[in-house]
Amino acid sequence: MNLIQYIDDAGQRAVAAIEGGVARPIKGAGSVYALAIEAIDRNRSLADTIADKGFGEPVDHAALLAAGRILSPIDHPDPAHLHVTGTGLTHLGSASTRDAMHKSTKPDAEENLTDSMKMFRMGLEGGKPAPGEEGVQPEWFYKGNGYTVVAPGKPIVSPAFAKDAGEEPEIAGIYVIGKDGTPHRVGFALGNEFSDHVTERVNYLFLAHSKLRDSSFGPELRLGELPRHIEGTSRILRDGQPVWEKPFLSGEDNMSHTIANLEHHHFKYPLFRQAGDVHVHMFGTATLSFADGIRTEPGDVFEISESQFGLPLRNAVGWDEARKVTVRQL
Repeated sequence: MNLIQYIDDAGQRAVAAIEGGVARPIKGAGSVYALAIEAIDRNRSLADTIADKGFGEPVDHAALLAAGRILSPIDHPDPAHLHVTGTGLTHLGSASTRDAMHKSTKPDAEENLTDSMKMFRMGLEGGKPAPGEEGVQPEWFYKGNGYTVVAPGKPIVSPAFAKDAGEEPEIAGIYVIGKDGTPHRVGFALGNEFSDHVTERVNYLFLAHSKLRDSSFGPELRLGELPRHIEGTSRILRDGQPVWEKPFLSGEDNMSHTIANLEHHHFKYPLFRQAGDVHVHMFGTATLSFADGIRTEPGDVFEISESQFGLPLRNAVGWDEARKVTVRQL
């Protein structure tokens, strides 16, 4: 079962469940967040909670997306309580691009490996621990909160000071924290972990700056376990024509970490176990158009698709106006 949030014909928020390609509104549901909280409070699965409510007549979810009426598949009533974070160097092959960006000029000896390659090797050696054991922690970064989330179909805006506006096709885990601080996984969605790779390449310590950008995920939220093998397509369209296209792989068969290990090392911090919060956690990628020398332009459209996740995620590229921020003394 997949879920979407959208604006219905009456201009109200609604949630639909998609099974077999058919989207049916969930009766009395205005948000996935409220459904998740209800399921947690009742100690029931989200699927059972949805089934209890029943369904309305089918809606055309592809038409809703084309009309700009589909929202992000989860949000929070207070956007500051939705956290967008991610992990890197988690996929087989993901180290090659990053390693080239930060390549050492010293001889290729073990002690002179880049930090990226060292982190990647740590994941290969300890990212998939046995059940009940703790594996090595991954690279981790903060992207923003609900104010930085862009709905499917809407433009992702790059700040004027950015040096690059590049896509990162990923899988995002979606979580809601229960009253007792327990993280509950709602499901997974396609994600575009939009980044500034030119800024990052200047110095690896600029990674934090390069990640503070808009992002998008959805349109559909897939319930249940993550498929072990995910093979999608990432494209950049310019004037409706593809200027770059490449497959991307995800799922644990293509990763150096287990999902459980990545989840543990995120939620081990009490900061991320605050009751009622929502977390959107990007799991990384090995595919970037930047690695192939692509520089995006305003109006380009990112398209990330994978059949197991339903409708494709599309966002145009926008650029913000230049401005100087001045702090006012009180």
